[in-house]
Amino acid sequence: MHLKRWLTALIGIPVLVYILGPGPVWLFYCFLCLLSLAGLFEFYRITASDLPKTVCFSICIFVFLLFFSIYEQRILFSFAIIILWAFVILTYFMLVNPSPGNQLTSYIGKTVLGPVYVVLPLAMLALIYKRPYGKLWIFFLLTIVFANDTGAFYSGKLFGKHKLYEAISPNKTWEGAIGGLITGLIFSYLFVRIMRLHQFGLSIIILVLLLSVAGQIGDLVESMLKRNHGVKDSGKILPGHGGVLDRIDSLIFSVPILFVYLFCI
Repeated sequence: MHLKRWLTALIGIPVLVYILGPGPVWLFYCFLCLLSLAGLFEFYRITASDLPKTVCFSICIFVFLLFFSIYEQRILFSFAIIILWAFVILTYFMLVNPSPGNQLTSYIGKTVLGPVYVVLPLAMLALIYKRPYGKLWIFFLLTIVFANDTGAFYSGKLFGKHKLYEAISPNKTWEGAIGGLITGLIFSYLFVRIMRLHQFGLSIIILVLLLSVAGQIGDLVESMLKRNHGVKDSGKILPGHGGVLDRIDSLIFSVPILFVYLFCI
């Protein structure tokens, strides 16, 4: 298991560095598209939604979100499209399935939640990408998320005694969570000093803590989804890691934190 995780990381990290670094812009956007579609497919598979309809709708909403994020650079357009997306779904089901039944409301909710949960945070990455030093900030975010995940995993294995949230994730511990926070802080300090991205001060410390906590909450939320539907992994596309959602669950909760920070400073 550990060998597979590290082999996947050794192959995946150089590819990711190329896409975010010297790779062309279109490659990054294509990567976001593929990541979003894979994440949506896994989300709808977990929640047992009707894949053909939901994926078709979600492709359309992602194209709109990406278009406005890249060319308009106004996040309000993205939120407006999400609201419009919800209205379209409600209208569609009103027309094709007018018969009463409480399962319909549940299905509508799952269908609308997919793009909000998976697509919108990834669309925010497109906005961050176009900001000054946007690539470095995304690298910074990925460094914190990966350091937090790895630190939490191994700290929990070595020192874990007190369960963090046993009802959702029996293997996670407070010791692991604290280890993840410390690891994230250490790597954030090294990153900003080496890359000269930002002065390491109180604002960066608070940002890193928020990113780490948000990432751990994102991990727990995905665990809740899988546990509620009796699924062990969201997929099998990444050996040793599971599916795409298993790998980006922390990221999609952290992206809005960085987005707000960058657009407020």
